[in-house]
Amino acid sequence: MSAPPFILSPTSLTEFSQYWAEHPALFLEPSFIDGENYKDHCPFDPNVESKEVAQMLAVVRWFISTLRSQYCSRSESMGSEKKPLNPFLGEVFVGKWKNDEHPEFGETVLLSEQVSHHPPMTAFSIFNEKNDVSLQGYNQIKTGFTKTLTLTVKPYGHVILKIKDETYLITTPPLHIEGILVASPFVELGGRSFIQSSNGMLCVIEFSGRGYFTGKKNSFKARIYRSPQEHSHKENALYLISGQWSGVSTIIKKDSQVSHQFYDSSETPTEHLLVKPIEEQHPLESRRAWKDVAEAIRQGNISMIKKTKEELENKQRALREQERVKGVEWQRRWFKQVDYMNENTSNDVEKASEDDAFRKLASKLQLSVKNVPSGTLIGGKDDKKDVSTALHWRFDKNLWMRENEITI
Repeated sequence: MSAPPFILSPTSLTEFSQYWAEHPALFLEPSFIDGENYKDHCPFDPNVESKEVAQMLAVVRWFISTLRSQYCSRSESMGSEKKPLNPFLGEVFVGKWKNDEHPEFGETVLLSEQVSHHPPMTAFSIFNEKNDVSLQGYNQIKTGFTKTLTLTVKPYGHVILKIKDETYLITTPPLHIEGILVASPFVELGGRSFIQSSNGMLCVIEFSGRGYFTGKKNSFKARIYRSPQEHSHKENALYLISGQWSGVSTIIKKDSQVSHQFYDSSETPTEHLLVKPIEEQHPLESRRAWKDVAEAIRQGNISMIKKTKEELENKQRALREQERVKGVEWQRRWFKQVDYMNENTSNDVEKASEDDAFRKLASKLQLSVKNVPSGTLIGGKDDKKDVSTALHWRFDKNLWMRENEITI
């Protein structure tokens, strides 16, 4: 959405992908859990029943840890939520976490690419080869206003997390931005997220704001089940985790009355991504491309913001027009589209195989594979709409291995 210059953030939306792994210890922890040490990774439950349960708990804790950075950090650092810069087609953001203080972690790499401008879509991949951990996904949002001028945001896309032989499908929750009328906007999550494991285990996370559950902002309740079939009855949950995703949460095991601390966001500072100096970056890299705009925003120079932003956007429009005249389409660097209905005949779109990870995990969860809001189940309101596409973005590591212009 277009926004007045004074509400703009100096950061491009492509940079938001880094929030998924800003806590490397939590991101990588599930990969260190095995059949012998799994009880050591559950200080809140020394009698955890299996490696699979311990891994799911670790994945849930990592996921909760990503939320404060994704949805609170800008309000905390800038006083209120700001609108990120809308990336142009082909814009990329890359970097790495070197983890020098923890050699057992190895290096974690981030690749983020704007794969579509209309509608805006950002695809990303984060991988750690030393510990065989990888994450990939893409996001797209659709916005609208309520009668009270609350901005509602529906997310599209999903995340696939692979930890050695285990794979997890993660859906992202809807959100709304409050405080617009008083010029102090902030993000609040609502709805739910699913974390579906290839071993069958499922976590359902329900989000709410002030006035529900605890009556506090940023509230959530997460329940972990052995299988998707059990989640229709909340009493089947092995664990109940609740609290504030921006603060402290606790965990209670089934048939227990004793709660333990699960996660405290204030105790785990973020590890910042290592990004090359701007002068060494490729012209398509976010911080170099938006350098003049970002500087004008930091200075509060509204006329310069407008001038530099229009120059960049007009240049991109000219490139798109040249491509239209030549009858060519911009080639994505590291991501490709996969069709889960297998009805697209374009040479640039691949058909999904029967053993595709997303297809198999979505089937376990009964999740719609159509291009509908994240977390839509088969038979749900959005699934029943006349949506004729099921195209999703996937990372192609071979394309990255052949990359010779952009380096980390």
